[in-house]
Amino acid sequence: MSEDSAVTELIDAEATYNGDLGSAFQGDSRRLLEQLPDNSIDLIVTSPPFALQHKKEYGNENQSDYSDWFMEFVPEVRRVLQLHGSFVIEIGGAFKRGYPERSPYQFQLLDRLVDPDDGGMHLAQDFYWYNPAKLPNPIEWVNVRKIRVTDAVTHIWWLTPEINKDSAVEGGEHPHPEANNQRVLQEYSDSQKQLIETAEFNDGKRSSGWDIDSEAFTNDNDGSIPDNLLEGLQPGDVFEQLDDISATEFLEMISDEDVGDLSAGEMLRMLGMGGRTADNVIEASNTASNTHYLKMCREFNVDSHPARFPRQIPEFFIDFLTPAPPYDEWDRGVLDRPIVLDIFGGSNITGWIAEQKNRYWMTFEREQKYLDASQFRFLTEEEIRKRHNDDQSDFGDFASL
Repeated sequence: MSEDSAVTELIDAEATYNGDLGSAFQGDSRRLLEQLPDNSIDLIVTSPPFALQHKKEYGNENQSDYSDWFMEFVPEVRRVLQLHGSFVIEIGGAFKRGYPERSPYQFQLLDRLVDPDDGGMHLAQDFYWYNPAKLPNPIEWVNVRKIRVTDAVTHIWWLTPEINKDSAVEGGEHPHPEANNQRVLQEYSDSQKQLIETAEFNDGKRSSGWDIDSEAFTNDNDGSIPDNLLEGLQPGDVFEQLDDISATEFLEMISDEDVGDLSAGEMLRMLGMGGRTADNVIEASNTASNTHYLKMCREFNVDSHPARFPRQIPEFFIDFLTPAPPYDEWDRGVLDRPIVLDIFGGSNITGWIAEQKNRYWMTFEREQKYLDASQFRFLTEEEIRKRHNDDQSDFGDFASL
């Protein structure tokens, strides 16, 4: 690993490890945030522990206490963000325990975040993370009683301390918050490519009142502007989520029932599998579970984080909400390029993506073992083996090397 990165000058805490452009810190994010200077962070993108029915080892609050707990972080988040900065939160929903009724806990949190007398943030836009591989949960209502459908989305709130509608169009000014959808253009669909090529379009006035110009959709602008539905794993990728947990843990995740005394037949019926065999599920597996991070965690018997942040979320928002290199004329931050922070670091996918995209980064994580494992992302397999052989110890014992 590298020597201290540039971001270490912003905080008194000692880094667990450093990348080339950032550092990871172990501790309570509320205390670590207090050490950062005012208006020093350009983007905070994070996925806090959800208010799930079952307690997780990494810690998660009850639905009734969730807003109070999360709002403890918000004053410091507002203080450390640049005025052009953004706060992006991915947060999943949950059912009330024992009832086929959704908890509104994440919406209650949003209400507080944007309340001028409470969180004081502004909702720039809401996004939805669509994961077609998401497991049915709770399985009692989806697979057994069949009275609900699979919940395949989580919410993403894009918040900012300031919104100025005029700043983006004034000469020499920058938008508050910093954002540019031209940095996240998507490839045109086949039909749009054909439309651009043929320049044939059914123009004219629509029943909606819009008058469409004949050339309105025939210009090639290098791609289409994305919508606010971000797509995640394909169904086969579900096994990446399952390889790192036991069958008992899996059933506890998706059921309100006590699974300790279930027979194999009861388990299969709970899964809604009827006469089908479990082999049909296993055959859907792909190689996503063999990522470098997971492979190294298994080989060195290190706990991987059980609720890893999907890489597409930090990837999209880092591109969308922070300028790309070069930074020759960058003059809006405390350092010579944007700084990205994750306050619930987990496996530090945010820091790793930020490093690939040439942004500074910081990661805060409460659990030392998850932070120790997260540095696998920044080391090659050869580097990991060499350090382990040289030290002859568990990976966590030489995490600071």
